[in-house]
Amino acid sequence: MTAIVWSKPGCSFCDMAKTLFEQKGIEYEERNLANGWTVQQLLEAVPGAKSVPQIFIDDEYIGTYQHLKEHFNQ
Repeated sequence: MTAIVWSKPGCSFCDMAKTLFEQKGIEYEERNLANGWTVQQLLEAVPGAKSVPQIFIDDEYIGTYQHLKEHFNQ
């Protein structure tokens, strides 16, 4: 299982999403908007995104941190 977390510094929901992946032993790639990634690239991946985190698992769009929690509770 591979995951991508679009994030930015100071985002508590981003930190909670990364912690949740770590607790579940799932490796993730962080795409930080302050460190080499742009808002334009985020919008190419998730048209209409208005917040971070934006999360993908195995190339499937999951959504925000709340959607991630729901995904794992299914």
